[in-house]
Amino acid sequence: MNIAVIFAGGSGLRMHTKSRPKQFLDLNGKPIIIYTLELFDNHPGIDAIVVACIENWIPFLEKQLRKFEINKVVKIVPGGESGQASIYNGLCAAEAYIKSKNVASEDTTVLIHDGVRPLITEETITDNINKVAEVGSCITCIPATETLVVKQHDGSLEIPSRADSLIARAPQSFLLSDILTAHRRAIDEKKNDFIDSCTMMSHYGYRLGTIIGPMENIKITTPTDFFVLRAMVKVHEDQQIFGL
Repeated sequence: MNIAVIFAGGSGLRMHTKSRPKQFLDLNGKPIIIYTLELFDNHPGIDAIVVACIENWIPFLEKQLRKFEINKVVKIVPGGESGQASIYNGLCAAEAYIKSKNVASEDTTVLIHDGVRPLITEETITDNINKVAEVGSCITCIPATETLVVKQHDGSLEIPSRADSLIARAPQSFLLSDILTAHRRAIDEKKNDFIDSCTMMSHYGYRLGTIIGPMENIKITTPTDFFVLRAMVKVHEDQQIFGL
């Protein structure tokens, strides 16, 4: 079974919006998170979707799911105090769902994705599913297009080869049994500051597979990102209408 775990539990302070969190910002009559959910809802390889959402916004999200006919969402859970906590809440809901279907966590792939990252493709989702089947995990990346500078504890700088450098994005996908084991180990060790899932899995020694995703697979974090998204949606609509 393949389950998408979408986390949308953040308030989006860097977007500087006053009326609503960034994942619910309206673009052409549709919230950003719906653009994201449609990608997974329409993918034939995705069996179910779990969403971790800001608790006060769950009723609004439920209305949007009905309005835009998103059919694969099986559970919406409250987000946590951090991205790590929100993802864990979603993973636990995925675990409960597969148990109700008598499916083992070792036989379940979870694709962890930001609710505000709506510019992936069907191919990206397919590649994630296939890579997990091959090596047990998949981190969607893009090539580094500029030089990376890594600060060392002694104040020196490490400059890794650009040709060997990748930038991690999402989805980040794993066997459900593995990612839950890592999260529960982090909870036991009181480690609650992992920046993302691949950082956690690397810390605990799991092998990480990678695929190259689309360059436009940005996270909508700032007003500039929103303007880029609006332009990309316009291009996509023009391609559909005019075949450009």
